[in-house]
This record gives sequence, C-alpha cells and structure tokens, in this order.
Amino acid sequence: MSGSGASDVLRDASHVTRLLIDWGNGDRSALEQLTPIIYDDLIRLARARLNRESRDCTLQPTALVHESYLRLTDQTRLQVNDRAHFLAVAASVMRRVLIDHARKRKAHKRGAGARVTLQTGMDLAQERPPDVVELDDALRKLAEFDHRKSQVIELKFFGGLTAEDIGRVLGISVGTVGRELRMAQAWLRRELSPESA
Repeated sequence: MSGSGASDVLRDASHVTRLLIDWGNGDRSALEQLTPIIYDDLIRLARARLNRESRDCTLQPTALVHESYLRLTDQTRLQVNDRAHFLAVAASVMRRVLIDHARKRKAHKRGAGARVTLQTGMDLAQERPPDVVELDDALRKLAEFDHRKSQVIELKFFGGLTAEDIGRVLGISVGTVGRELRMAQAWLRRELSPESA
C-alpha cells in the first residue's frame, strides 16, 4: 500500500472512530454520518449471519440491517471504541432481532411444530442444527457463569469477527480467544446434546 493510501485508511479509521465516540456520547447526527460509511459492513455482517440460519428464515439482509439500525438508534448512550467494537455491538443487536423473529415464528406455528434452526458452523456433533432459540438459551446459560466465553461465541459465530477483532473488542490476546472459543464450543456441544435434554 502506498504512503498516501495508508494515510487515507488511517484518516478514514480515525474519522469512523470519532463518529462512533460522538454517537456514544449522544450525538444523533454522528450516527447519520456514520451509517453510509459502515452500511456495507452491516450488510456483510447480516449476510454472514443469515447464511448461518436455516432456509426457514424469511428475513433478508437489508431487513435485518434496517431492524438492527432502528434498535441501535434507540440506544441513548452507547460506549463504542472503534469499528470492530461497533460491529460487535451490531452483531449482538442482530442476534436479538433474529431471536425475536424466531420466537414469533415459533409462537405463530406452534401447532405445526415448526423449528427455526441455526447453521452455526460449529462442530456440535449433532444430527440436526440447533434450534436458534435453544442456542440462545444455552448462550444465556453460559453467560451466567462465564460471560467472556459467551461473548467470544457471539462475536465469532453471530458477528463473524476475526480472532484479532474479538481480542481487540474484549481486551484479550488472540491465543486467549482461541482457547475461550474451544472451551465454549465444547460446553455448547454438551449442553445442546440430546442426552442433556
């Protein structure tokens, strides 16, 4: 990358960080300026997230981004340090949108025994993908006794963040991210196995 190209990237990153901080401090105009800059990131995040959903999911990436955006704009004070941290927050919001969507679908189709499943990309050693609501319940349970492991799973599989970005967001090393991820996956395999039901 040329010197001017590198300085442009740094200037853009600095501008995004400044807008994120301003938004976190309650400046609504900062979010309006930020949205077009990060929209492609949000669409990429939504696509990755929806690719993990079963074919029964009716949400499209743009609908997920728009619903998530509305929820983000309802936040009054949000402490976001940089782009990776923002994407982590957005991933968490998208997860909540999808969980709410799945719960509504299950309630609506309860008599038909409908399941909304999630393709996690995790080796959970199961014949069927976990139900998205079951997985959410399991992650909540994990968070009760190990919040960081729950966060690592959410950021990796719901947010699509790299180990480096997860480490930056959580303030831990890449090696620690890997260890936490492996232990959390092992716990989830046990928790979601048919024998534990």
